[in-house]
Amino acid sequence: DAKKLVRSPSGLRMVPEHRAARSPFGLDEPPWVPDKECPRCMQCDTKFDFITRKHHCRRCGKCFCDKCCSKKVPLPRMCFVDPVRQCAECALVSQKETEFYDKQLKVLMNGATFFVTLGTSDKSELMVCRLSNNQRYLVLDGDSHYEIEIVQISTVQILTEGFTPGGGNTRAIGMILQYKVPGSEEVTQMKFTAGEDFSCNKKLSAAWLAAMHKATKLLYESRDQ
Repeated sequence: DAKKLVRSPSGLRMVPEHRAARSPFGLDEPPWVPDKECPRCMQCDTKFDFITRKHHCRRCGKCFCDKCCSKKVPLPRMCFVDPVRQCAECALVSQKETEFYDKQLKVLMNGATFFVTLGTSDKSELMVCRLSNNQRYLVLDGDSHYEIEIVQISTVQILTEGFTPGGGNTRAIGMILQYKVPGSEEVTQMKFTAGEDFSCNKKLSAAWLAAMHKATKLLYESRDQ
């Protein structure tokens, strides 16, 4: 998908030429709180004057003094080319998301192997599951081929094993995914299970499922914005 470089009051952004091609994990730039509505820092209540200047957080759009909004942090969810100024609270959130974009997104794109069961069928098919390079589709390849549009996914439930009433570590072994068929209200369910016969792939499958869990959280957040 073609992209273009645009300049906004917040900074330079590399965005898709067509809005329909944007990443489902992306966030829109927030409107800035107007200067006239912000005589004081919205964090420490310091009054703005000739010396104490006001700055807007690029993630939430609120108005802060330099002390409360001094960090410049990458914000890939809004397609910024360079790190941008953010308040302390938003900077912390953005820093946590950096791991997803630097590591987990690559895990999803590289893919993992699962036994996939469609609907209520008692038959499963061994398939390689991966996120498309444009982040818009979950691609499943085996004897069959499926492409599930990420924005059509309604629920994701990660399946685990190893939990005991007295505590203990759990391990992700699969997931149940529900999505809407485009053009209808019909909901389809797929179950993904890591194969027990592929011990060398268990770690990769668990990492892929953990990345999918994080991706789902970001997807829900972008919908709620």
